[in-house]
Amino acid sequence: MANRLFQGVIHQMKDAVSRVIGVIDENGVIVACSDMKRIGEPIPGIKEELSFSNASLQQNGYTYRFLSTSAGKSDCIIFVEGEDKKADELSCVLSISLGSVKNLYDEKYDKSSFIKNVMLDNILPSDIYIKGKELHFDGETNRVVFLIKFYSHTDMLPYEIVQGMFPDKNTDYVINIGEQDIVLVKEVGGYEEPEEIEELANSIAQTLSTEFYSKVSIGISSVVVGLKDLARAYKEARIALEVGKVFDTEKNIIDYDNLGIGRLIYQLPTTLCEAFLQEVFKKGSLETLDRDTLDTVQRFFEYNLNVSETSRNLFVHRNTLVYRLEKIRKITGLDLRNFDQAITFKVALMVKKYLTNKPTKF
Repeated sequence: MANRLFQGVIHQMKDAVSRVIGVIDENGVIVACSDMKRIGEPIPGIKEELSFSNASLQQNGYTYRFLSTSAGKSDCIIFVEGEDKKADELSCVLSISLGSVKNLYDEKYDKSSFIKNVMLDNILPSDIYIKGKELHFDGETNRVVFLIKFYSHTDMLPYEIVQGMFPDKNTDYVINIGEQDIVLVKEVGGYEEPEEIEELANSIAQTLSTEFYSKVSIGISSVVVGLKDLARAYKEARIALEVGKVFDTEKNIIDYDNLGIGRLIYQLPTTLCEAFLQEVFKKGSLETLDRDTLDTVQRFFEYNLNVSETSRNLFVHRNTLVYRLEKIRKITGLDLRNFDQAITFKVALMVKKYLTNKPTKF
């Protein structure tokens, strides 16, 4: 349909331009031309040749230039009869003008643009069903949103790598959100286990980390049915990354459905969290605990409040560990050998960590 749009614009320009002009698609075939007899004619190798030039290419009596779109260079190519300066200037004008036409077309008819607008809440809920039907979306398909975050800048384009991993543009949608964020909206069947989805995320992260020598984190949403809940799924993936950044710093794959108590704390107002800390700890008592003491507490939790097991893994005498726990009780008023008080202490530490990191709220 975009080809018909190109042909319509070129037909209107035909009388104003005294040269043959046209558009070559990603397969190297002329799809629009002022000389209509040439439509369907293949121009082999031109895309590869043009890829090595800075802007335009002069060859066999024609000037070639990539179509310029909001996403950067398109796979489509503009051509103008002639190899002179005027042909070069005209190819530049055509590249920009036809690129703008393509942008408007994509905004209206492109599936990825539609998915992006749904995900970012830029389309009314009442219009989602109508537009989805126009674009032939299956309203009962299960989808998962993967939010892929890069932690360093790179000259290469991560978008193209991810797109290459998921080439089926009718089922999987790769969307640029920012300089360091890419979203993959992946179609899944009704029987995928959470482990399979996480395994896919791991595969993506490993490929991208190897390719870009950069840390990559991926937030995974819950599985949603249809289109209207994609905005919620995108929000879940963002929350997963934010919560993981605070409570699971060693993990780079964070599933929204497995955030545990971290998700609960994230949803609480900061004023409530501050009030909880003031209630649990004596004034300034938490700050007096040094890093070694807090590490001991962490290991004690890891070994299920078992004094013997913890002391063995810390390579300290049992009595030494008991002394440390008693010291903590005197400072904070909480006995970690008591299950209820240990839970209170653990939650309080998580709340403190949350307040210190100040994650973004969504």
